[in-house]
Amino acid sequence: MKRVLIVDDVNGWVKFNSDVIRELFGDVEIVTANSASEAYDILLQGLDFDIIITDLQMEETFSPKYAGEWLVEQIRTFNRYNSTKVVMISASYNIRQIANSLGVECIPKSTALKCISAYKEVFNL
Repeated sequence: MKRVLIVDDVNGWVKFNSDVIRELFGDVEIVTANSASEAYDILLQGLDFDIIITDLQMEETFSPKYAGEWLVEQIRTFNRYNSTKVVMISASYNIRQIANSLGVECIPKSTALKCISAYKEVFNL
């Protein structure tokens, strides 16, 4: 069974991404966090994740970086997440540039709302 961490400060997006993941993968364990800080605390617990989906713009604690940007940098410090698929989903205009600079996948929120095929492409389904 896949274990997925979904990080977003908007509960509607947590639910939306959870529903999409269940539709794509069936029986999955989904862990959620409402901020990058909360997600980091979860990562420190040592759970293994197959997929981590994170928003970009959440709490402003990490300014000038976006919270999601900071979180991805932290994920990269854990060897156990080297093979974890990390996907940023954001409405930010520069999501592709930031995701590319961090070496992760991205889906603009406007695309995520319109077609599940964007998720299928990111997950190679």
